[in-house]
Amino acid sequence: MIMLQRCIFKKFIQAVHSRHQDTTKGLLSVFPTSLLNGPTAAGQRNTSSAPDLTEQTLIAVKPDGVQRRLVGKIIQRFEQRGFKLVGLKMMRVSDDLLAQHYCELRAKPFYPSVLQYMTSGPVVVMVWEGHNVVQTSRSMVGLTNPVDASPGTVRGDYGTHVSRNVVHASDSLEGAQREIKLWFQGEDLVTWECCDRTSLCEP
Repeated sequence: MIMLQRCIFKKFIQAVHSRHQDTTKGLLSVFPTSLLNGPTAAGQRNTSSAPDLTEQTLIAVKPDGVQRRLVGKIIQRFEQRGFKLVGLKMMRVSDDLLAQHYCELRAKPFYPSVLQYMTSGPVVVMVWEGHNVVQTSRSMVGLTNPVDASPGTVRGDYGTHVSRNVVHASDSLEGAQREIKLWFQGEDLVTWECCDRTSLCEP
């Protein structure tokens, strides 16, 4: 009798264990494979897909913007947009630097007035870094003539005349690279990590 009881009890335990395994498999089947397989599964974040943050552009607050104390407001717009400031200086611009910067305008009849104006007071020149920063900055700055610039842009809000349009912004990635080399030495630019980079830039 005792042997019979032991045999029945053993079969009962095996049946319970088998049912427990089936139940566990049924529960696990409702979870995605990527969650069960750990961080190496398809759900793992691929850092190589993150946008390139090395694009930089040059923004210069012209003498009228400095005189009207608009520097802080202009900086605030770029910071709020999520761009990173990596270079900043206030300076009086030499004729030679302006001749290189405005090399395409030197043959224009209005170039002497541009030269006179840009050397009339200090400018604040900056380098901003971020995803698609060149074209986004151009959109934020607005069209060259403040009359045509949309409200909400820097020139649309603060510009008073085509010759007093507050800021300069690089018009292309190649142009930005050339201008940054003119205005900044390598050691003038600061490499640093924004604490909000992940939340702003990763898909």
